[in-house]
Amino acid sequence: MAASEAAETAGPATVEAYDIAQIMRAIPHRFPFLLVDRVVEVVKNSSAIGIKNVTINENFFQGHFPEHPVMPGVLIIESMAQTAAVLVVETLGPEARGKLVYFMTVENAKFRKPVVPGDQMRVHVVKEKQRGNIWKFAAEAKVDGKVVAEATYAAMILDR
Repeated sequence: MAASEAAETAGPATVEAYDIAQIMRAIPHRFPFLLVDRVVEVVKNSSAIGIKNVTINENFFQGHFPEHPVMPGVLIIESMAQTAAVLVVETLGPEARGKLVYFMTVENAKFRKPVVPGDQMRVHVVKEKQRGNIWKFAAEAKVDGKVVAEATYAAMILDR
């Protein structure tokens, strides 16, 4: 069997985990809007799993809600998008340098359980399809193995 045939049958390439420094090299987000702390798995052109450690020190808890802190659903969706952006950058490789991943659509968003300080949210992102510079993803956010949110969304990859 030729090397190229062996590579095709071996399946997608899994990449080592991304720590916060690698994430910040891959995507432009910074505090207070960087909403993924670690990416524990990337399967190029296929899927990624990101982690967001939710703490009471998050700036949004000052107003959402001070007496009953709950992570806003739109920020859970943003955490999904940032995890997907790391997947895009890893998949495209050097071609992704200088590009940004822009939201286009969010569909079928469901929030099943509040995410609160002390939770570790694991964001599971799967690439559904890609056509040119438009990518579509499905994602679930889980806390303690239970789905707390899910959505499908599309993004466009553009130069800065």
